[in-house]
Amino acid sequence: MAIQEFTKGEYMKVIDKVNAIKQQELTATENLEQMYEVIKENNDSINAFVEIDYPRAQKFAEKVDEKIKNGEKTGKLAGLVIGVKCNMNIEDYIVSAASPTLKEYIGSYNATVVNRVIEEDGVIIGLTNMDEFAAGSSTETSMYGPTDNPSAPGHIPGGSSGGSAAAIAADMCDISLGSDTGGSIRNPASHCGVMGFKPTYGNVSRQGLLDLSMSLDQIGPFAKDTSGIALMLDTITGYDPTDTTTFEGKPDDFVDDINTDSLENTKVGVVKEFMDVSDDKIVSQINNSIDKLSSLGAEITELTFDDIDLGLPTYYLINYVEFFSATRKYDGRKYGERIEEVCGPEVARRIQIGSYISQKEFSGKYYKKALQARSLIRNDFNELLNGVDVIAGPTVPKLPHKIGETIEPMDMYAYDVLTVIANITGIPASSMNSGFVNDIPVGLQLQAKPQEDHKILRTMSALENN
Repeated sequence: MAIQEFTKGEYMKVIDKVNAIKQQELTATENLEQMYEVIKENNDSINAFVEIDYPRAQKFAEKVDEKIKNGEKTGKLAGLVIGVKCNMNIEDYIVSAASPTLKEYIGSYNATVVNRVIEEDGVIIGLTNMDEFAAGSSTETSMYGPTDNPSAPGHIPGGSSGGSAAAIAADMCDISLGSDTGGSIRNPASHCGVMGFKPTYGNVSRQGLLDLSMSLDQIGPFAKDTSGIALMLDTITGYDPTDTTTFEGKPDDFVDDINTDSLENTKVGVVKEFMDVSDDKIVSQINNSIDKLSSLGAEITELTFDDIDLGLPTYYLINYVEFFSATRKYDGRKYGERIEEVCGPEVARRIQIGSYISQKEFSGKYYKKALQARSLIRNDFNELLNGVDVIAGPTVPKLPHKIGETIEPMDMYAYDVLTVIANITGIPASSMNSGFVNDIPVGLQLQAKPQEDHKILRTMSALENN
């Protein structure tokens, strides 16, 4: 069956596509060709991908097709086209984290998540754009230039994983990987109208990721539907002996969650303060989604969270110190350029502040107090979660600004006020489209207790299936 029959008309779910490939109704090579045509046609204007290796991907797709023809077992991602954020190591790709510091750094090994994608027969097409060293919420600080938002042209796609979200929104790949330090998966998922998932901290290996903040970073997927999210979570979650922060064992299969259609016996919390800080038109769309959750059988309960004002300062103080520490290896000796000499203004700002508050005389005044605040936030938010299965609310409190529009750093940081809590506490969180305001997508954020990622995916699936 020709690729056109799969791409014309109704959207084909990711799991249906992989099944079609396995049943030889569609080849991995045809799927790759289709995606590559879209990239060739649109990437110059969208700038979602910063490096493409089509010949390499083509050879891999051909191997997948050969395995299928020979009746060999194929992986969960057989023939699906995958994009990877350019802060994850892939052998022989330029792994720059969108910074001039590493503009010539060629990966000498694969990150654990990359190896797991390859083991499951995913076809990696290339690396996606991002804010420099993941320091941003707009994908405007990249050395490759900004990424446009395919769902709201002329507006930022969000960040820092804007390229990965835009690639999904523009049908350039089936699933993409991003990293989330304070909302860097969920923020662009919201702005681009796609699904993004930040797993529980420790569920996914960070080995091979160029850290922004080691105690906050987590790798996760983007897709257009829950089956794509589930397939990638089933691929990348699980213990990694090379990353001591990962949990022993592996979660149950996420694919089992995607046929959920009822939310009976599910309690959904709605935090008043999350609504209060968000734009009224966004809140209106979120309320529509909450009404839908109720209609699917969920019990809705209002919650209050007095620590909301602590979130951003706590997050950024920890971020500054850990980022400063992580960047000390970029000294221009072993590889790359000296970071302070070539980096952009936002990266320089974070290094300078991190350096300042890391000094002995200031660490007690700032960093140690931030760690105390983190414990307070974690305890209080987990207490909120004890009474509900998931918390639902806006992902981002305001609409994305236009590319090139000058905004103050604190206004940029304000995009993260609702997403940083999940990173501070280590809990799972996601974003999915809730509707549109002025033709711009807005996201519904779902959060749950640590290790209860399945509850989020089941809630997403129920909304998707009804």
